Amino acid sequence: MYSDLYEKSGSELIRELGKKFSTYRKRMGFTQKEISEKSGLSVFTISSFENGSSTGITLISFTKLLRAISFLEEIEKLLPPLPVSPRELYKKQIKK
Repeated sequence: MYSDLYEKSGSELIRELGKKFSTYRKRMGFTQKEISEKSGLSVFTISSFENGSSTGITLISFTKLLRAISFLEEIEKLLPPLPVSPRELYKKQIKK
């Protein structure tokens, strides 16, 4: 499953993300115009992202889109907290 991700180009991943965003937006009952008003991004930018014609969306623009659909907390999943390393665990045990 995850190995497939590594075989895709960055542009392919962004296109898939745009399609997913479009599905979320529609299921939540928002139009592109409403998202444009909430995010400050143009309808053209949103449309281009959703239909895959533009794969150059910035992280700032993407966070604006997530905020517009009240999903900003999902950004945490991009780089979740790392578990404590075995070395750190060992050091803590030695200090006891």
